[in-house]
Amino acid sequence: MNSLRVRLGVLGLALLTGLTTPTTASAASAAEKAPSPTVEEQRLGKAVPQEILRRSGFDTVAPRLARALDAARSYGEARRAVAHEGERLWRRAVDRAQGRGPAVGDLSRDDDRPLYWARLGMTREVRTWEPEFGLTDGQRAALLDELERTSRGQSAIGYPHGRGLKRILLTGFDPFTLDRDIRISNPSGATALALDGTVIETADGPARIETAVFPVRWQDFTEGTVERTLRPYLPKVDLFTTVSQGRVGRFDIERTNGAWRGGFGDNDNIGRTETVPVTDPASQPQWTTTTLPYRAIVAADTGRFPVYDNTGVTEIPAGGTEPVVRPEGPTPGSTARQGGGGDYLSNEIAYRATLLRDRLGLHDRLPGGHVHTPVLQFGAGNSTEVTDPEFVRNRLDIIAQVRAILKAAAAES
Repeated sequence: MNSLRVRLGVLGLALLTGLTTPTTASAASAAEKAPSPTVEEQRLGKAVPQEILRRSGFDTVAPRLARALDAARSYGEARRAVAHEGERLWRRAVDRAQGRGPAVGDLSRDDDRPLYWARLGMTREVRTWEPEFGLTDGQRAALLDELERTSRGQSAIGYPHGRGLKRILLTGFDPFTLDRDIRISNPSGATALALDGTVIETADGPARIETAVFPVRWQDFTEGTVERTLRPYLPKVDLFTTVSQGRVGRFDIERTNGAWRGGFGDNDNIGRTETVPVTDPASQPQWTTTTLPYRAIVAADTGRFPVYDNTGVTEIPAGGTEPVVRPEGPTPGSTARQGGGGDYLSNEIAYRATLLRDRLGLHDRLPGGHVHTPVLQFGAGNSTEVTDPEFVRNRLDIIAQVRAILKAAAAES
């Protein structure tokens, strides 16, 4: 996501531990007072999130976790309750998106926002919980980490054994820029829910898609959430793509990713302006590249939105001091300032995923890169309602086109 484009008013461009022993008396005495809800969690009290939760039936999720925590008599019991409820939320959101189970509420099933707001209700419960047996800061952090991983599908990735089945890994993002419009949905997250565990048919046989969703928070990326989630699976899959919301009216296959954070605020209203922090920075490249079959994807008839091979970047040329836009990609020895996908977290997840691919020695045999979807727009004149027919149509069309892009890519892999 390009912070310049965000400043110009384009909505989008995103995307864009093992069990610890139960608390002892000494650990309980060291427990800290529960922290306040985060900026992201505080938005939950507004009218729109509450309406989305009510109209989807997901307003029962956080209260259910609160009851489970109240019933816990040790840290171990709390950890098991959090893991169970996190997994339950992810599976419920996937089932809803794919038409399984009762259609509770009147929001369309393809909506990703109930998952997002329900998760925030759960993290707020964990963050503010003060059990009688005490909770250390480290234990609370571990509970929150468990909840994030399980409720985002990051711990549920799995492929059937056997030959003859291709394996595709796809990631999406939470909604973002919510202080501009709290109604926002992220089509990449909706796509992850709609495609998780599904199979597409290619000329070479079936391909199974597994998905996960990531937060729009710089700190989570600094702490390695992308690498921790993807590392076990990249050596085993046949294709991967990170997906986020990008530009109005178009898909982009981002050719080049840059090692730079541009400072735009995340969902906690925190900005970062720096080189993307990774392990072993001494060997860190300024640029990584897609290995998706971008020519075949662009040539395929995948849906109503045009698909572009986006080659542009912004760099500081070797020996220079000022950023320069390069429509055809970076020049030798340059320093990254924007990848094709900008300088926000969508560029960063693409950079991290493709850098991990390369560090695992998979560059020449694993197709992978980033896909930017069109901005998900409401119908003309709708500035207050949480949904409308055009909004739903746009989201369904984006989901279907991502699926078609995956099929075109898998056919070339």
